[in-house]
Amino acid sequence: MDIAQLSMNLSQSQLLSAVGTAMLGKSLDVMEGQVEAMTEGMNMNSPSLESLVYPTSGTSIDLRI
Repeated sequence: MDIAQLSMNLSQSQLLSAVGTAMLGKSLDVMEGQVEAMTEGMNMNSPSLESLVYPTSGTSIDLRI
């Protein structure tokens, strides 16, 4: 193997490593955004879907003695 071929292979390997690292960084950014959106959607202060469908559900207790 000559020096020129070795140099090209090393350069290509470094390029592929840099591209992979950049793609991983972008994927992590997207996942962080998705987690943030999911945690906002799970906020306990927001009304649940069931309370929107049945607004009186769980608002009163029937007691009989």
